Amino acid sequence: MSKTAFIFPGQGAQYIGMAREFYDTCEESRRVFEEASEAAGFFIQEICFTENKKIDETKYTQPALLTACYAILKAVEGTGLRADMTAGLSLGEYCALAAAEAITFSEAVKVVCRRGIFMAEEVPRGQGGMTAVLSRKQIPIEQICEETEGIVTVANYNCPGQQVISGEKDAVDKAAARLLEAGASRVVPLRVDGPFHSPMLTGAGGKLRTLLEDVRITDPSIPFVSNVTAQAERDPGRIKELLGRQVYSPVLWQQSIEYMVREGADTFIEIGPGKTLTSFVKKIDRSLRVFHVETAENLKELKTEFQMEKEQGGKL
Repeated sequence: MSKTAFIFPGQGAQYIGMAREFYDTCEESRRVFEEASEAAGFFIQEICFTENKKIDETKYTQPALLTACYAILKAVEGTGLRADMTAGLSLGEYCALAAAEAITFSEAVKVVCRRGIFMAEEVPRGQGGMTAVLSRKQIPIEQICEETEGIVTVANYNCPGQQVISGEKDAVDKAAARLLEAGASRVVPLRVDGPFHSPMLTGAGGKLRTLLEDVRITDPSIPFVSNVTAQAERDPGRIKELLGRQVYSPVLWQQSIEYMVREGADTFIEIGPGKTLTSFVKKIDRSLRVFHVETAENLKELKTEFQMEKEQGGKL
């Protein structure tokens, strides 16, 4: 049977003005921002909608992006559309967990506020970095990382032909240069301020795991697929453990999409800023139906498609 998956982007997708249309036109989306501001202790609208540099600082980026994605999710759910399973890339896991009713939105905001601080404080700004590696052919990315002096590892397996490396800035730059020599098409430094999903964040993961001990997480109402295992995880204790590990472990995004496809997902809806995950899913399996909702116009198009499906007796 046809199944729909909601997927949520991670840090790097943020921009000034994200979700503004929904804040202005959808009362439930507006309430999301108000709830987030109360939980975070600062004005989320200011971070998302006005010109500022804080939007790219991890401790502000994470609650702001979570809020934008969840506000758009509420507008999507307002059309009557529901997911059969869900996943998020890195930070996006918290919106996925909220969508699966495993954590309340306000609790998720409080957690990612602390998560962002833990991650930002673990490694001084400028000492770490991340670089996307694009290649049309197989290259020994793990081997080159292992052979490079310093800390550098694969942080993301995004889709065929695209991985991300992370670690000490000098080591990342050296590995990127060697990967170009080995046949990579391009290497692109990412707009993040830390070596996320690398061993350099192990301490931050430990602090997050301790914090999560006092956070209420329940069984997800729909399958939630973890970045760390690329499988559906239901046990709350296990989910907490994986959220801690995720900070310093590789994101198995391609493997997660492939798992959801095996479980029956044939329609993927990216909810939030940008179309990065939409692009990844298409590269993983071109037979899949993929939509993204970032603007009111996107939502209108999705709603039209959904209504046509219902009239024809199908299911989006």
